[in-house]
Amino acid sequence: MKRLLAIILCVLPLGVMASSGHMALDKADVDLTNKASLQRGFKYFVNYCLSCHSAGYARYNRVGRDLGIPDKILLENVIFIRDKKNEQLKPGDLMKVTMSDDYAKDAFGTEPPDLTLVARVRGADWLYTYLRSFYLDPSRPFGVNNTVFPNVGMPHVLWELQGWQALRESHAHGEGEGHGEGAAEAGGHDGPAQLVLVKQGVQSPAEYDQTVRDIVNFLVYLGEPVKLKRQTLGLFVILFLVLFSVLAYFLKKEYWKDVH
Repeated sequence: MKRLLAIILCVLPLGVMASSGHMALDKADVDLTNKASLQRGFKYFVNYCLSCHSAGYARYNRVGRDLGIPDKILLENVIFIRDKKNEQLKPGDLMKVTMSDDYAKDAFGTEPPDLTLVARVRGADWLYTYLRSFYLDPSRPFGVNNTVFPNVGMPHVLWELQGWQALRESHAHGEGEGHGEGAAEAGGHDGPAQLVLVKQGVQSPAEYDQTVRDIVNFLVYLGEPVKLKRQTLGLFVILFLVLFSVLAYFLKKEYWKDVH
């Protein structure tokens, strides 16, 4: 058992390093207590992500209850997807897309993954850096590439908000302009490669960074909706155990005083 535990502890860091590709990631700084951020992230997720990616392990009304969104508003402003009978989905339905697997494979070469647990698999920092690291690449089918996920099959769906970036390679440190909170580096080049905003979208770089942070914040919540409640409950459990330990100690002294 001890040997198995040691193997797991040795292999786990290697898996974490491999998932990030040994690349420096920007800090997402998500805040699950910021309900306004979660609501904005939910809005952006529904408008820009749910067309191709499902969140098939979450229900609209559960998210609505947690984020303070009534069912009426969900029906009017959030639930746009219709079922095979062309009827609007209900608040109690799962957050799935109507795109068929065959169509997705024809359009993207593969079925877009479900995003319910993507934040737990990839991590908030990875998602935050990834959504800010698309750049123009005419050699790719959708005309864009990504420094965090090279040759990714996903188009830059947030281009209207961010604008377009170009990859600028430099052979000396300090050349080129940064993006947002720090330029992303791409591997496989002679020198550091930086992303430069060549055409700004409807949002400024700072506004776009906040939009991405809101989306990532929502995805972190989506991966574990009960996290805040679990942490709060854990504090009460620890407090109970501390108080019970004190009570048990004095009871033990009282019961054993004649023996000693």
